Amino acid sequence: MALRNSTRWQFRQPSVIPGFGLALGVTLTWLTLIVLIPLSGLIWRSSGLGWSKFFALASDERTVNALTISFGTALVAAVINLIFGVVLAWVLVRYRFPGKRIIDAMVDLPFALPTAVAGIALTALYAPNGWIGSLLEPLGIKIAFTPAGIVVALVFVGLPFVVRTVQPIMEEIDKEVEEAAATLGANRYQTISRVLLPGLLPAGLTGFALAFARGVGEYGSVIFIAGNLPYVSEIAPLLIIIRLEEFNYPAATAIAAVMLLLSFIMLLVINMIQSWSRRRYGNGA
Repeated sequence: MALRNSTRWQFRQPSVIPGFGLALGVTLTWLTLIVLIPLSGLIWRSSGLGWSKFFALASDERTVNALTISFGTALVAAVINLIFGVVLAWVLVRYRFPGKRIIDAMVDLPFALPTAVAGIALTALYAPNGWIGSLLEPLGIKIAFTPAGIVVALVFVGLPFVVRTVQPIMEEIDKEVEEAAATLGANRYQTISRVLLPGLLPAGLTGFALAFARGVGEYGSVIFIAGNLPYVSEIAPLLIIIRLEEFNYPAATAIAAVMLLLSFIMLLVINMIQSWSRRRYGNGA
């Protein structure tokens, strides 16, 4: 009985690999230096403004509009990436076709391509005189220098997160599972919605969260195609840069603090949904 209680209250289980204390110390030190100290400095600087001044700066009409555009376009782009990223991952995993390896390698292109280069390329394509923009202009559709252009840029930079998160899970799903479902009388829609998608949901939500987080803070690929028009297509990261160039450090700090708070809340909600889905489908399995 005493042995069982001592095992229950052990801080860690014994391991054949030594070095837990050193590894934990290095991890916490690195995390503190890279993440906690900068964020703590931002929070400390924001608290020095006082609640009244902070809320006045954070509730400025231009600031609210920029935050709405940043989070709204990032959310739309993440949803688009979730849908088409799952489809693309499915094609890469389940089908063989010429050029498959080239397409698979192209998925990682946004990781390697400088964001400014991506922004310039997208602007050249979707501008009114660009290859795609010139075809859409007669139809009254304008992509560049509008929030729609921001969504296009965020879809470009966020797609690999969904594909590379979902793809390994798809590779672990045997085709026999689909065949068994068909043998039991399930049609294609039931096989996808009740057999395949539940197993992919946690990975899909992870990819969605990563794409959303990347989209909220994206700067380089957006500033060229957005047009940066106040109250139209101005994103919050750009507004922070503008306030810094104006030496308006309190306003820049307030915007950054609001972005940090909103990002933390939304990622917390997404992680809670992920935990719920893992418990539900893990227990179901």
